[in-house]
Amino acid sequence: MLQKNTLWRQQYYRNTVLPAVLFFASCSAHGKLPYRIINYGQEYEYCLVSQTVFLEENQKILLPSVASFGDLNEVTGVVFDRKGKPVSGAKISVKGKNIETTTDAKGSFRIKADVLDVLLIEAPGYTPKELVVDANTTMFQIELHVNGSKNDLAKAIDEVVVVGFGKQKKENITGAVSTITEKAIEGRPINNAIQALQGTVAGLNFSLGTGGGQLDNALSFTIRGTGTVGNTSSAPLILIDGVEGDLKSLNPRDIASISVLKDAASASIYGSRAPFGVVLVTTKTGRSGKPVVSYDLMTRFSNPLLQPSILDSESFAYYFNEAAKNAGQNQVFSAETIQKIKDYKEGRIKDGTEWNAQGQYWRTYNEGFANVNWFKEFYRKWVPSTENNLSIRGGAEKINYYFSANWLGTDGLMRHNPDKLNRYSLNGKITTQFLPFLQLNYSNRFTRTDYGSSGFMGALFYHNIARRWPTNAIRDTFGNYMSGNEIQELENSNRRNQEDILTQQVALVFTPIKNWETRAEFNYITTNTFVSSSFLPIYKYDGNGTPIPVGYDISGLRQPGTSLVEEFASKRNFFNTNIYTTYEKQLDHHHFKIMMGMQSELNKSQSLRASRDMLYSTDVIAIDATYGKTTGVGGSRGHWATFGVFGRLNYNYKQRYLVEVSTRYDGTSRFLRDQRWNVYPAVSVGWNMSKEEFWKSLGSFARAINDFKLRFSYGSLGNQNTDKIGWYPFFQSMPLYADNGSWLINGQRTNTAYAPGMVSRSLTWERVTTWNYGIDFAAFQNKLTMKFDYFRRKTFDMVSPAPGLPATFGTAVPDTNNADMESKGFELEVGWRGKIGQDFSYNINGVLSDNRQKVTRYNNETGNLDYYYAGRYLGEIWGYKTKGIAKTDEEMNEWLKKNNQDRLGGNWAAGDIMYEDLNGDGKVDDGNNTLSNPGDRRIIGNSTPRYNFGLNISMEYKGFDCSFLFQGVGKRDVNLGTEPYFVGANVNLWKAAAFQQHLNYFRPANTDSPFGPNVDSYYPRPIFDSGTKNFAAQTRWIQNGAYIRLKNIQFGYSLPKDMLRSLGISNLRVYLSAENVFTITSLSKIFDPETINGAWGSGKVYPLSKVISTGLSLTF
Repeated sequence: MLQKNTLWRQQYYRNTVLPAVLFFASCSAHGKLPYRIINYGQEYEYCLVSQTVFLEENQKILLPSVASFGDLNEVTGVVFDRKGKPVSGAKISVKGKNIETTTDAKGSFRIKADVLDVLLIEAPGYTPKELVVDANTTMFQIELHVNGSKNDLAKAIDEVVVVGFGKQKKENITGAVSTITEKAIEGRPINNAIQALQGTVAGLNFSLGTGGGQLDNALSFTIRGTGTVGNTSSAPLILIDGVEGDLKSLNPRDIASISVLKDAASASIYGSRAPFGVVLVTTKTGRSGKPVVSYDLMTRFSNPLLQPSILDSESFAYYFNEAAKNAGQNQVFSAETIQKIKDYKEGRIKDGTEWNAQGQYWRTYNEGFANVNWFKEFYRKWVPSTENNLSIRGGAEKINYYFSANWLGTDGLMRHNPDKLNRYSLNGKITTQFLPFLQLNYSNRFTRTDYGSSGFMGALFYHNIARRWPTNAIRDTFGNYMSGNEIQELENSNRRNQEDILTQQVALVFTPIKNWETRAEFNYITTNTFVSSSFLPIYKYDGNGTPIPVGYDISGLRQPGTSLVEEFASKRNFFNTNIYTTYEKQLDHHHFKIMMGMQSELNKSQSLRASRDMLYSTDVIAIDATYGKTTGVGGSRGHWATFGVFGRLNYNYKQRYLVEVSTRYDGTSRFLRDQRWNVYPAVSVGWNMSKEEFWKSLGSFARAINDFKLRFSYGSLGNQNTDKIGWYPFFQSMPLYADNGSWLINGQRTNTAYAPGMVSRSLTWERVTTWNYGIDFAAFQNKLTMKFDYFRRKTFDMVSPAPGLPATFGTAVPDTNNADMESKGFELEVGWRGKIGQDFSYNINGVLSDNRQKVTRYNNETGNLDYYYAGRYLGEIWGYKTKGIAKTDEEMNEWLKKNNQDRLGGNWAAGDIMYEDLNGDGKVDDGNNTLSNPGDRRIIGNSTPRYNFGLNISMEYKGFDCSFLFQGVGKRDVNLGTEPYFVGANVNLWKAAAFQQHLNYFRPANTDSPFGPNVDSYYPRPIFDSGTKNFAAQTRWIQNGAYIRLKNIQFGYSLPKDMLRSLGISNLRVYLSAENVFTITSLSKIFDPETINGAWGSGKVYPLSKVISTGLSLTF
């Protein structure tokens, strides 16, 4: 029941959950007291005599605070979304008055308003909200909800994007910038933030390198492809909250947004550290209001994504015997051994080996008869892992804070001496408004990463897995591990890598007058790494089960019974100072923003390594517990520094004509004094045609195409990283060797010394210049959005070999800046958001990009095809054209009459490759291997991944949500003809692999093979030690490496807020997620398209994992 009250008093009528707010004022017309009710954005005014009013439950209204009544007073508050994230750029206006403002990056605002004024809060993508100013509320907080009606979808996008040393409205961006939000990370079972970028940002090229899916390995990536062919990396600059950082060690749950600066104009403000783009990561911050506590729990289960199908022992024996027969060699497996293999498979023999008393060894390899799948033996399935994340954020009028803690415990796939990664992260941020014009920001981020594995788990191990014959037993008849299968090596060696990264940031923000801000940032990073490796003695066992020491297949550990301890420690200190000032001014329709500042960096590093063999006891693992030979001692120390001053001017007229001009004067310690400094300018312009007056006259076309902006940018940057180790070669050491001379003096070989290489005094910057052309497009009231960029990038003066000098010069000629390269490509981002009915909403976002690189200048006068040359595209594959496989000896003989193939091999017969003579000289060869005379080789493919794409589909319905992320490569040629995993038994007996795919080899119609005839095979006949006879680079072995992968799928449910409110819970979401769900590719099933590159050959890497996870997100 509502009752009359005196002026300005308010009374709350509550139903079971939410309040309505009633205001009372005089009613002169009726002499009665009218009531003005504001209920969830709807306003009612009437005179109440005696009524009962029931108000329907809707959303909670939180009122702003005012100081008093009468004159206009200052209203303060904060705007946030349902997840507690500040909404920046929201428009706050007083209805009926020409008063408005916008929220800052923290969602805070101040505005002049009086009691009973109605505030209108509007933000792109959110439902507008109206609130009435009340005298009694002490704190203004408001939660905006995502658009809920068809009209809401028509709101213009007005996002704020993080750019170099500042922020800009998205509609005012003139460079090539892409962004993703925390939404791309939520609920995904990923170990690091790099994985969240794959398939979500156009223009990024990813590679797992030779580490594959190993826990301590992370994706590496470039922006717009390879930038240089020198000895350095094309990796972008990674900045986390403005300071250099490592995405691999960052807690992904702390990320608020990521901006990718692709063109030189966007990245130029960072100078020589950013020639190939910048990734700006912004982490979460505090906000004013009551504390918000969030907890996330995720449980994961990992399974090897792909494992080659190794042959069973019987098929393996027949296959190897045929390869030996074709090579004119003795059979590998005797009939007696093959019978034992059959007996073991069928259970008539219990053990897969036996003791050879005469030879004093356990029967293995061609005498063994076990049946082991070594991939299944070495890798586990559905390995559990856990991640926990806790955060708290909140604040008051003059201080806000954000704290988080994360623990990721991931178990690897290895069965013997399982690998494990633990990452512990602590993050704290505090922002304090000391004075009206002075703000202090402090951030402290600590990450410890512990990675433990076997010391033997290196490239050689992955190389050996498929070379382990299935006939080799795992254990002997006594239950001891057999020697040579590497299980002992795995279990008796350990490596622990511990890395601590501490980042501390202090920033002072001065705002002496409106629109003028000066920031002084002081950043410090210290990285401490400690790696400890140990190798304990390993043994083989005789026929009585007695252990006999043996050595490792590792240099320095081959002596039987050897043990070894090695320790490595390094420390890096990085100091960074940024001081810059920004001033904005609006003059009528002209908006100016000018920024200028300086940046300095100092990097110091040092390391120490030592190793010694022979442990006193295997119970104490330490260098000081060894008594043997010191096998290695070494260390390093170095430093580098940069300094730069920069400036940037932004101008726009009615957000119609946009101009940005910037320049940076950069210096680095990595070059000699006369080569250290350079100036790098950039300019970008934009024309938003949809802001023109004439656009409105286009009628229905203008209503459909509501945003259309053209962009152009040009910029130049320098690359200081011209050497792979990051140091200028000021000194060259003289190579010294002991006892390796060609002459004997007093019966001993002499020591030798050689003249060191020359030191160049002319090495300087590589120069990177980029032209970018772009279009931003939105239609149907921003339901459809599109962004397209085309770029040309030229890298000048890349470091490469200098022209040779006569041998009388006496030493190697130093590298110099004498090579150029050009890159071209495009990026496309398309999005569609829609709604069906009132409850079902969906979003579809796709990205597509392509780039190619061509060398335009290189020192290769002869045009040798083994090196770069002017006009060569990166990734080119040269090879022969294949006619096919000869099905009969007669067909092969007829072919050889016109196509002599002696240069490639001999003893040609049915089942061998027929190569085409393309130059018509009657023979098949590589000429003199030059561009002018390549013989019969031609460009037959290109290994550069092209048309990288991603497709993200998300849907929501009444608390339920699901999303699908597809990622892949549209075009890539993979040359597998030289890979042992691929060619099978066509290499040396001890290097050969045997998978199910290899059985599709040529067998004549009259074959006696147990596999039967196969004249229409994919593979030629297997021949041990045949070299490149049938596997020279050729069109037959170029496979299509394109693929599409369902990278992530996620299903979630958010419990109704009404249900949770009584429990003090604001949000609870449970979900099921899967990573690397399935892959569609025509590539051989021996290989995963993402792990083709291995240190010892394609596919010889730690496998990727399919990960299924369950989790919950809880917010109080």
